[in-house]
Order: sequence, then C-alpha cells, then structure tokens
Amino acid sequence: MFLWAVIVLDLGAFSVSLPQINDPEFIDECVREHNQARSAVVPAASDMLYMSWDEALAVTARAWARHCDFRHNIYLKDVRQVHPTFPSVGENLWTGYPPSNFNIKRAIQSWVNEKRVYNYQDNSCTDACGHYTQVVWAKSYKVGCAVQLCPDGVKNFDPRQGAIFVCNYAPGGNMIGRKPYESKGAPCSQCGDICEDKLCRKYSASPIEEMDITINTEWTLLKGKTSLKHLCLSAGSQERDIQKSKCHGKKPTNLPK
Repeated sequence: MFLWAVIVLDLGAFSVSLPQINDPEFIDECVREHNQARSAVVPAASDMLYMSWDEALAVTARAWARHCDFRHNIYLKDVRQVHPTFPSVGENLWTGYPPSNFNIKRAIQSWVNEKRVYNYQDNSCTDACGHYTQVVWAKSYKVGCAVQLCPDGVKNFDPRQGAIFVCNYAPGGNMIGRKPYESKGAPCSQCGDICEDKLCRKYSASPIEEMDITINTEWTLLKGKTSLKHLCLSAGSQERDIQKSKCHGKKPTNLPK
C-alpha cells in the first residue's frame, strides 16, 4: 500500500492523497513503467540501459512541481543547479484534473503512446513525440519523479484544482540528429553488461560525458476522448518536430508563449 501524503481539500467528505518522493511503491512504479517501455521498443534496442531511481532528480522534480506551473524548470539550462553530477537533465511534465484521477501508469503511458507517431527508421514523427523519445533514450539511465497537488489549479493549464507530475532524466536525451537508441545487433549487444528484459543492468560509464542539450518549450495537443483532462510537456532539443511534445487532453487557454 502506498505511503500516501494525505491532503484534504474543501470538497466536503472528499479527500485527495498523493505519494511523496520517498514512497517505495511510488519509486518502484515510476521505475517499472519506464523500464517496461524501454524493454518494449520496436525495433529492439541493442544499447538500452536499465533506468534506476535518482534521489537528486526526484528532489529537483519535487521542487519544481511545487510551483504548480505548467512550464519547464527554468534552471534546466544551468544544469548544475538541478543536479550535482550530471551535465544534462531532461524533463517530462504531465498535468491533469481532478487530482484524484492521477495515476502513475496512466501519466507515463500518455508519454509512451507517442510511439504511434514515431518512425524509428528515419527518426521522424508525423506528430510530436518528444516525451516518448526521452522515456526510451538509451543513455538516460537515471530518473526521478514527483507529483504535486495544486488546490488552486495549475498555472498555464487550468484554474481548477489539479495535479502536476514531473519526471527528470539524466543524462538528458533528445539530442539533435540522434536516434534514441541503437538497433544493430541483439538486445544488450552494445552494452557488454548483464542483460535483463532487453536492458543492460550494470552501467559503469562516467556520468560526466559532455552533452549539449537545449530546452524546447513547445508542445502540440492531440485531440482525443478521455475522462481525465490532461496535458503534457517535454524538455528536449530544438529544431526538429521529434522534439516537440503533446499528449491527449482538452486544450487549455492562456498557454505560455
């Protein structure tokens, strides 16, 4: 059972509870959902690293989520302010209402669903897919997430009470001109580590590899029917459609420029 942090809203007998970043089951589910998506890429990856939890990334995600603002962490460009070790950090955002409908699997799956518009062979998208490519970016092997209750709504999304879910990744993905992973050879054949569920479990490379990452604050909305109204935003490199972002949801007003 989740070790929930319970917050009661002024909704009569209705209460909303959301997990904290040190909740073991919250951590396990965030990691599991990401790795399941990474194991399931088509074509199969030959260099996909197993993704594990990073406390510093989770703390950064929580700090930004507490702003209840649907835009990217403004400090991502100065990455040393968001992580003590990694030179680049990626970010995916999800927000929705009502907060009681927040579900880790559903939120991450909304990012993964962008694979439907991604073509691996020519590394292109028919629509935006930056969330998906970050989730399955082979060299991003650390993740930290946080969810925040926003009683007064999420700025730049909707004034109704909602929740915002932030995941940060290191090293950051979505590099210009690169595919998210390699597919030449059998799973794990380019890693040289223990292979589990098509993922390399022991990664010993230095985390300080130089990576030039920029932040893209564009997103595209995909029309669709869903009982949970939500929107997503992904940080990545600019200049290509593949780096834009979108998720199912109702288009909000007053989006940031």
